[in-house]
Amino acid sequence: MERTTLDLPVMPKTLAKPQEGLFASRWALYIGVVLLAVLASYAYWLKTRSIFACQAHGYSADRYLAYCGGGNYADFEHGAFYFNLEPPALENARDADVLVLGNSRLQVALSNDATADWFKNASAKYYLLAFSYNENMNFAEELLRRVNPRASVFIINVDDFFDRRETAAAKSILRDPDAQSRYQWKHFSQALHQRICGAFPALCGQRFVIFRSRETGAYYRIPHNEPVYPQNAVSYNPTVDQAAVSDSAARAIDFLKQFAKGRCVILTNTPYPETKMGEAAAIASGAGLPLVAPQLDGLNTSDGYHLDRPSADRWARAFLEAAGPEIRSCLETHGATHS
Repeated sequence: MERTTLDLPVMPKTLAKPQEGLFASRWALYIGVVLLAVLASYAYWLKTRSIFACQAHGYSADRYLAYCGGGNYADFEHGAFYFNLEPPALENARDADVLVLGNSRLQVALSNDATADWFKNASAKYYLLAFSYNENMNFAEELLRRVNPRASVFIINVDDFFDRRETAAAKSILRDPDAQSRYQWKHFSQALHQRICGAFPALCGQRFVIFRSRETGAYYRIPHNEPVYPQNAVSYNPTVDQAAVSDSAARAIDFLKQFAKGRCVILTNTPYPETKMGEAAAIASGAGLPLVAPQLDGLNTSDGYHLDRPSADRWARAFLEAAGPEIRSCLETHGATHS
């Protein structure tokens, strides 16, 4: 056996190879485990934070995804309109005879057969151009400049609409220079989402999702994905904050001067727990506009904010019955563009 200068035996090279192989195989195993962990983490992120956190069976030739509860996806509808990522939706909003503005309370309240049937019988085209995130006139003004609507009638949900605060979604759209590219990616990812989650639903999550009609703007919420909360009964608050009412009425007058010249305007107030009915009536009076806001008994919300389905159906019928004569008169006077 060979020896070193210190008279220590030298290990034969043939004996060292198995240890080298063992060392290499351990590294390969470690790298494999790390890669599996990374892939598992990414898969979990996709299923909980991205568009793949939501199911895809609400898509149709008429519907696109407006909102997905995956935290890194969330809103799409604001960008869809502002950046014209859904051209048919923008065109239908432009061509509508009756344009509805406001927040998601009114969107949910009028996204039903009661509304569709009424306008079909009236031979008029409507579009629900209200938005989630408790959206207000701040974003609506920017959007109306892009849409340039031809509507004869505006229906506006007075609830917090005449407010200048910037919502989170509007701030992202209006202030972030990367917003357009981010929304373009969201738009592109819907095609992947539709194919993958449509074919393999188990790969995708069950977060709350809203689809939206290109033709009418109506919401379509997948029933089993709706949040489940204790039902909260609708109530009506008659009190008035005079300072807030004065500011809102002044902003309403300014808004209407800019965007509603020659149009009929009907204000409403979609109900919820502690509906600010007193302030809505005062704002309408201050702006010199009619308020049509049925105060029905026995209405409930599904989440403390939006009417549940039966209540929305009842309220929509009552609202259109009350506002119908004014809407029809305005369409006859100005001439509906569709028959």
